[in-house]
Amino acid sequence: MTLTDAEAMDFIRANTVPAAPPLLPDLTLQLATEITPIWQATEIVLEEIGVEPPFWAFAWAGGQAVARYIADHPEIVAGKDVVDFGAGSGLIAIAAAQAGAARVRAIDIDPVGAAAIGMNAAANGASIEIVTENVIGRDLGADLILVGDMCYERELAETMIIWLRGCVGRGVRVLIGDPGRTYRPAAGLQELARYIVPTSLELEDRTEREAIVWELLPD
Repeated sequence: MTLTDAEAMDFIRANTVPAAPPLLPDLTLQLATEITPIWQATEIVLEEIGVEPPFWAFAWAGGQAVARYIADHPEIVAGKDVVDFGAGSGLIAIAAAQAGAARVRAIDIDPVGAAAIGMNAAANGASIEIVTENVIGRDLGADLILVGDMCYERELAETMIIWLRGCVGRGVRVLIGDPGRTYRPAAGLQELARYIVPTSLELEDRTEREAIVWELLPD
């Protein structure tokens, strides 16, 4: 059994509220105000039908940094084919669409997250293609791949970085937003910008994080 699109949207509405992430006050996303209730609600549904943890319900610091950087430097995405990989709420994809990208794909394997991306894109008038397939290893034909806060798990981070370095080798530009996660690459990165992102002690171990936007360099 899986959630229908309508059931997924009902679940999102029941467990989140429209709110603006701190670094992008002009955007509106469906966000959880507290982590515990939505995580518990997701665990209940998880036991029944296999719903993933609700990473889509939070505007993570690394994603906010990339979205803010794109909003401040729209020339980076203007007229480009852009991918938001591990899109979560779709924040980065929405920022890219609003900054003038010609095509934006938000990629996330969580179907509830995909529903959240669709709702958030509609709320912000952004035209975004939503992809729920595992694309690691593929040539996506994009000009630019944007990644926010995806270096939190070792196996995922290592596999992703190998793939992304291959993309860079084919001429794709890759930007990564990261607030100091454990499995961020230690080398092969060029810093582009850094932002102080207010956060919650429910999500992080401090009330703010310094998130850096990095450009991934070729081998």
